[in-house]
Formats: sequence, structure tokens, C-alpha cells
Amino acid sequence: MNEFKLLIRKDLFILVNNIKLILRNPLRLLPYIFVLGYFSFFYFRRSGKKSEINTEEIGNLQDAAGQFEQVDFAVQNIAGGITLLALAFLMFQLYRATKKNISFFSMADVNLLFTSPVSPPKLLMYYMIRSIVPSLGGSFIFVIYSTAQLNDVFDLTPLNLILMSIGVTMFFFILSPIKFLIYTLNTKYNILCYIKNGVFALGVILLLMILIPGLMAEKFWQGMFAWISSPWFDFFPLVGWSRGIITFVSHNNIWISLGFIGVYLLSFLIIVQLVLTHAGYYYEDVLDSTQSNEEVKEKAKGKQQASESTGSLNLNKKLELKDFGTGATALYWRNYVHSSRQDFHPLFGLYGLGFSAIAIIMAILSNFDWFSHKIIYGYLIMMVGMYFMAGMGRTSIGDLKKPYFILIPASWTSKFWNMIKLDIYQTLIMSVIMVIPTVLIADLSWGLMFLFPFCMIAFYLTGFAITLTTQVGFDEGWDRKLIKPVIIGGVFLFGILPSLAAGVFGFVISRQFIFAMTGVSMGIFIVAAVMLHVTLDIISKVEFKEM
Repeated sequence: MNEFKLLIRKDLFILVNNIKLILRNPLRLLPYIFVLGYFSFFYFRRSGKKSEINTEEIGNLQDAAGQFEQVDFAVQNIAGGITLLALAFLMFQLYRATKKNISFFSMADVNLLFTSPVSPPKLLMYYMIRSIVPSLGGSFIFVIYSTAQLNDVFDLTPLNLILMSIGVTMFFFILSPIKFLIYTLNTKYNILCYIKNGVFALGVILLLMILIPGLMAEKFWQGMFAWISSPWFDFFPLVGWSRGIITFVSHNNIWISLGFIGVYLLSFLIIVQLVLTHAGYYYEDVLDSTQSNEEVKEKAKGKQQASESTGSLNLNKKLELKDFGTGATALYWRNYVHSSRQDFHPLFGLYGLGFSAIAIIMAILSNFDWFSHKIIYGYLIMMVGMYFMAGMGRTSIGDLKKPYFILIPASWTSKFWNMIKLDIYQTLIMSVIMVIPTVLIADLSWGLMFLFPFCMIAFYLTGFAITLTTQVGFDEGWDRKLIKPVIIGGVFLFGILPSLAAGVFGFVISRQFIFAMTGVSMGIFIVAAVMLHVTLDIISKVEFKEM
């Protein structure tokens, strides 16, 4: 018991020191005040609107809706789609558990605690339990933000919000102990092949639970989520349990939610006991994963350069490339060589081929009524979001991290263009190869052939500019941590969200996806132009900084 008191005291000292750092510079509170004010504004704004709704009208609508016995496929597919995403995340985490160990520690913990007179089992148990605190905090913020749009439909009392936060927290919290247990069992008993077969079998079963009801239905998209969105699926481990807790807002049965919470706690106790029984002296196994996590954090903070070999398919491929020229063209040549070693072609590789093939398959199946066009539109939107995130991660890799960038005898605009030119070519080629066959096969609006590639490039450049502004414009780590959320929040609030609102407005007026893409394209064009102007101004000043 004294060992747990020692660990709690250590964490309290860390908390007090962090509070003192904030008090020394109160400006560090500004991003948190902005986030709190942003959430509060939208949440209470929705709360005020809810009082204006006539409850008698809602009751009449519910009575009228109850007279229809047909299935609401829109609600079913929304619930099934969210459940499917949670299942996919669960399967991915289980697969990762067979590849790499999980760590609850940092390198500071390793250096301080692994040499302290605290028994390894108690140390591991304390850190496993402590990991629920950040999960609970993040889940509560996520629930507050996501439910702000539903506050005028459901009676979101503090109890509802707490249970929804617990449901999200439990799902993400228990994954780490499970992954630690899987790696521990494999390390001690060498049962990796059996674990992989079990994960694969579970994936096949879940896939059949989507395919079978879809094939049995009149249209595939009407039945594909019939099983995983049904109430009985709440008993499926983890995903179903969390769904049963979160949906307290609709079923209003506290005993159901408490029952699933009890099952979570019982599962956690069993997992902890198994870990303590089989982990043994785990320090050596955890040390490698802890160091890898620290390297990832350093790369995310911009203190360490990310490896450009990540995702490479053939690093040892022999190349015979012509001379591209001199000056800033060397930057483009370097990226071209690296991309040539990564894939079978520098401009279009296996990843782009896979993404395009998925869209084309969806288009083909839509002609047989297996998929509606809405699913294709959703996939295109997902690709735009993916490339936006890729743009935000681009500044941690490549020439912006190397001193010779400022030594090349060329104008800063030329150097900037040659750094991103290959990315623009790859994005444009991939989006064109994806959208043209999809549009022709599924008989979509031809305007998507232009608007989709434009949105892909515009969102990529916007994400790239957001990160580059803080990465290059601010030298201090704390400045980057504090300013980056403000810049991202400002761009989202005053740029991206209005662009999406223009797209929603276009869709509401016309009921056609092409007009929604038109509205988004017009808005994101302005956002990308402004952010690129800021980025070019920052790049022009890099040469006057000390590297």
C-alpha cells in the first residue's frame, strides 16, 4: 500500500509543477480558454433552442412514426456504420498487438521508477489503472462537443453525458491492457500464430455478419447493417457494451448501462490478473516499446526528423534517372528518387491503386443495387479528409528539416514549389484515376471529375500550410504547442467549417451532391489561397534564421 502512496505522491508533484509553469506564464491558458468557450457556446446555444421546441408536436410525430412498421434504413445504416468503424478500430488494435508491445510508461518513468524499490506488479497495476484518467478526460470533451448538435433532440442531462463519456472511455481504456496481455502471452508461450488465426477468424465472422444480411435483402445497402445495428449486438464484447452504455439516452434503462459497466470492470480485473500472472519481469519488453513511443512523440513535436523510409516497398531498387536540372530542381529530384524507391512508380503507386480500386468496385456494385451513391460520396469525402491529414503530417518529413534547404542558390518561391511539386502531381494523378472511372461507371455528375481533384489538392495544401506555419514560424516547443491549436481552431472555425456549411447549403437547396462539392470547393479555394500566402511569407523568412 505504501508503494501506491509513493506513486500517487509522485504524480501529485508533477501536477503541481505543471500548474506552477502555467501560473508563471498565464498566456498558456489562452488555447484552453478558447476551446472551453467554443464548446460552451455551441452547447448552451443548443440548450436554449431546445426550450423553443413544442413537446406536443414531438409526441405527435413519434405517434405517427410508430404507425409505420417498415425499417428506417437511414437510422439503421448510421448506427451500423458507426458500429462498423468501432469494430474496424478494434480489429486494427488487436492486429497491432501481435506486432508490437504496448507501454504505459514514458522514458522518464523508466529511468526513475524501474530502478526504484517498487515491485514490478504493483507498478504495472498502478499505471494501467492510471491510464483511465486521460481517457476519461478526452472522452468527456469529445462527448460534450459531439452531442452539442443533439441537444435540441435528446434530453442530455448530466447523467446522460457522464454515461456516454464512460462508454467511450471504457472502450479505449481497456484496449491497452488487452494488447499488453496479448503481447505478454506471445512472449512467454510463443502462441503468436494462434492469436493471429483468432483475430483473422473474428474478422471473417464480422465480415459475414455484414455480407449475409446484405445479400438476403432486396438491396444490399438496405440489409448490410441489419445484424450489427440490432439491439442484440449490444452483447458483443467491447463495441456492443460501449454502445449499450452510450445509448442510455434512448432506452433510459439505468440497469442496462450499469450492467455493461459492471461487465467492463469484471473484464478489466480478469485481464489485470492474467497480466500479473504471466507478465513476469516485463521491464525488458516494455523498454523497447517505451523508447519507440518517445521517438514518435519527438517527431510529432518537430524535435526529431521522421524516417522517410516508412512505408517504402523497395528501398534497394536500382534507378537510372535523367538529370532534372540545377538549383531548386534538386529538391524535386530528391523527392522523385525517394518516391521511386518507395513504390513501383514515383507518380502513382500501390497505395493509390488500392484506393482507386475500392472506389471503382463501389461504382460497379452500385449498378447492381449493392451500394447506393451515398456510400460512394461518403468514400470520396473520406479520401479528401485523409489527404488533409496527410498534408498536416508532411512537414515532419523531407527538406524542411534539413539545413541545405536554405543553401540552394534559388529563389524561396522556387524552392517551396519544388518541395511540394511531386506531392501535387501524385495527388492529382491519383484523384483523376479514381474519380473518372467511378463517375462513368456509376453514372454520377461529370462535374465531380474536376471538383474532386480540386478539393483533394486544396485540402492537402491547407493541411500542409497549417502545420508548416507553426513548424517553421515558431522555434520554441511550448510556442508550437500553444499556437498550433489556436491556428488549427481558427482555420477550422473561420475557413473549413464555413466551406462545409456552403456545401451543406448547396445540398439542401438542390438535393444533389455535385452542388455540395461546388460549395465546398469555392470555400476551400479561399482558405487554401490565404494559407498559402501566409506559408510563402514564412518560407521567405526561413533563410534569415539561424539553423
